[in-house]
Amino acid sequence: MSEHANLLKRHRAVMPAWIPLNYREPIEIVGGKGSRVTDAEGNGYLDFFTGILTNMLGYDVPEVREAVERQLATGIVHTSTSYLLRGQVELAEKIARLSGIPDAKVFFANSGTEANETALLLAAYARRSDQVLAMRQSYHGRSFGATGVTGNRAWTNLSYSPLNVHFLHGADRHLPQFAGMSDEAYIDACVQDLRHVLATATGGDVAALIAEPIQGVGGFTMPPDGLFAAYKTVLDEYGILLISDEVQTGWGRTGQSFWGMGNHGVTPDVMTFAKGLGNGFAVGGVVARGDLMDALPVAGISTFGGNPISMAAANATLDYVLEHDLQANAARQGATLIGGLEAAAGRFPIVRDVRGKGLMFAVELADPRTGEPSPALAAAVMEAARERGLLVGKGGLYGNVIRMAPPMTLTDAEAAEGLGIVIAALEAVNREAAS
Repeated sequence: MSEHANLLKRHRAVMPAWIPLNYREPIEIVGGKGSRVTDAEGNGYLDFFTGILTNMLGYDVPEVREAVERQLATGIVHTSTSYLLRGQVELAEKIARLSGIPDAKVFFANSGTEANETALLLAAYARRSDQVLAMRQSYHGRSFGATGVTGNRAWTNLSYSPLNVHFLHGADRHLPQFAGMSDEAYIDACVQDLRHVLATATGGDVAALIAEPIQGVGGFTMPPDGLFAAYKTVLDEYGILLISDEVQTGWGRTGQSFWGMGNHGVTPDVMTFAKGLGNGFAVGGVVARGDLMDALPVAGISTFGGNPISMAAANATLDYVLEHDLQANAARQGATLIGGLEAAAGRFPIVRDVRGKGLMFAVELADPRTGEPSPALAAAVMEAARERGLLVGKGGLYGNVIRMAPPMTLTDAEAAEGLGIVIAALEAVNREAAS
C-alpha cells in the first residue's frame, strides 16, 4: 500500500464520515507559493478555491509570514483577553473604521460560526426575542444556533433549533413563480413576501434578519443589488436588526464594494467576518454598533479570540489588502474570468448559469437532456479541472455548482490560465455527456 493510500485509510478510520474529501482520489497538499500549491505526489495546481476562500492572499506571503515570525520571536503565543492585546486593539480600530457602522465595536472569536453565534446573541438580547429571519439556501455555520438559521437541508442535521426561524426569498429566482421577472419585480415580490411573513408567521418582536450578501455554500447565488436595502426599509419599520454574514464576501472580494452588503447600498447593524482575514490563521469576529455590543449584561470572553499570532497575521493581511488595492484587482480579474466564462457558456449545453462578482464566481451545471441539476456533472468538472492542474470547489443547494474564489492577488496570466483550464474542463465533460 502506498503512503498516500495508507494516509487515506488512516483518515477514514479516525475522522467522522461526514467530513467530505474532494476528488475520487483525495489529495494531500504539502506546499504552496502565491496562487499555487503542490500535493504529496509532486503535482502542482493553480488554486481557485484557496482553502474555501481562506487563503485570501495566496500562500507563503512574506508580509504575513514575517509578521507571525516577529510575534513568535517575543515568546508570547497566547495570553488571554484578560490582558491588553495591542494587536487586537489595532485590528479592531481598522475594522471599526472600515465597517461604516456608527460607533462600532469589535469582538474577536475563532471562526465564522462563532461570529454568527455572537451576532445572533447580540440581536436576541437587544430585541428580547428568539425570532429570527434568514434566507432560503443560506449557510451560517456548523453549531446548533448557526444550523438553525441555515436554509439548506444538506447542512442542517436537526429539525429543531434554539431559535424560532422564518426563511425568506431572495436568492431563488430559479423557482417557477419568479421566472422571467425583472430585478425590480423580483425585489418587489420578495418585499411583499417579507411583509406577509411578518404579518402571519411571527409573533411580537423579531430580533434580526441574518443574510449572506452572496451565498457561499448555496453556490454563490445572490439577490439582485438593492434587495437588502428594500428589506431594510421594512425591517426598520419594525425595529428588526440586519446582520450581514460577510465571512466569504468581505475585504473587497466582490470587487464592487469592500463589504458584500455594500453592493446593496445599505449599512447593516451587525457584520460578521472570518476566513480570509487571517490568510489561513484562525480568526473570526463581529463588528456592531457600540450600543448593541455593550448591552450584554454578563461577562464574556473568547479564549483564543484576539490571539496574538492570529492578530499579527490578520493585521498584516488587512494592511496588504488595503495597500495593494486588492478590491480593484478583484474587480479587474473577476471581469476577465466571469466575462470569459459567460462567452464560452453558450457552447456547452451542460452549463445552466454563470454568475458572480469579482473573485467570487460560479458555474451551475444541469443535465442537458432534462434540465435538472446535476451533481454528477459538477463532480466530473472538478475532476477534469484537477487533471489539468486547477483546484476548484463545489456547492449549491443541489450540489451542482462549481465555485471559484482565487486569491485576491491573482495575476493577469494566472486568470487567463485558470479560465482556459475551466473552459477545457467544461468542454471535456460536455463532450462526454453528449456521447
